[in-house]
Amino acid sequence: MTEEKKDSKKCSGKKNIMFAYGFIQLGSSFVSAIALAAIAFGFCSLKKESKLFNECVAEIIEDGGTKSEAVRYCNGGN
Repeated sequence: MTEEKKDSKKCSGKKNIMFAYGFIQLGSSFVSAIALAAIAFGFCSLKKESKLFNECVAEIIEDGGTKSEAVRYCNGGN
């Protein structure tokens, strides 16, 4: 009878540890998913900014400017 109680105590401790481990794993997976989503949205805005910059450079070149002048202007120079 006392052996059965000792076995159940050992098992319940391991069960709590495994539960905590699973909970931590699930939490870290959730954090990773959120971080990846944030990175993906960052790339979307970077793509839009790049497209606008390229359109700006093309417009300045069409108006007769050189490539270096166009890049400097679109970067915020005079």
